[in-house]
Amino acid sequence: MSRTSKRPLFAVVAGVLGPLYRVAAAAQWHGIENLPASGGFVIAPNHLTELDPVTVGYPVYRAGIMPRFLAKESLFRVPVVGALLRGMGHVPVYRWGPRAKDSLEAAFAELADGGVIVVYPEGTVTRDPEMWPMRAHTGAARLALGAGVPVIPVGHWGDQDILYRDPDRHRTWSVFPRKQVGVRFGRPLWPRDLLPGGSEATPRPSAEQLNHATTVIMDRITDLVADLRGQRPPATRFDPRTRGVRR
Repeated sequence: MSRTSKRPLFAVVAGVLGPLYRVAAAAQWHGIENLPASGGFVIAPNHLTELDPVTVGYPVYRAGIMPRFLAKESLFRVPVVGALLRGMGHVPVYRWGPRAKDSLEAAFAELADGGVIVVYPEGTVTRDPEMWPMRAHTGAARLALGAGVPVIPVGHWGDQDILYRDPDRHRTWSVFPRKQVGVRFGRPLWPRDLLPGGSEATPRPSAEQLNHATTVIMDRITDLVADLRGQRPPATRFDPRTRGVRR
């Protein structure tokens, strides 16, 4: 049974949003063959705009895989949007409080069942002035190492020409003419690729291991974005914590 058949609502939403998105985006997707044919895995993209879930999720869905996103819990409290997210099986992220671990537990369960989890390592839309991937959280690495599954790094570029959010969080839309959007799915990064010395996965990775694995993931994502942009990325990744920028 195709993994897309588990949640019929996902097919309905994809059938509506996909064609609408392609009215504004002339999207090209590369590297779909890098998605594992079976078993659970993590997809880790860079984060440009609120359109990213369609840019990344739609080609995965068309490949016969229904991805589930880790999304901010606040989105699940938005009327209609929250109901759709729950109906499609997406996972709310509680950043603080007693439910902070719930999202990881739900994601681990999905991966153990052969599902696919999409995690934005940056946690939010990039704050880098040039929109390069910025310093990331360790969630994607924690899932991959703890579950013993691969991470598929994803780089994309072009969404920001459709929906742009400036540093003051003002949004502007530009639908016509269609914008060129490129997406590259990288080769799987297995736990042995993420840890020093090719170590195997561990259910309790140390902070040092998580940080190293996150750096490997973000370096690969940045390389994919650089290929799409045809530019060299900055030598130092933007860190909102040291720049006084709120995520």
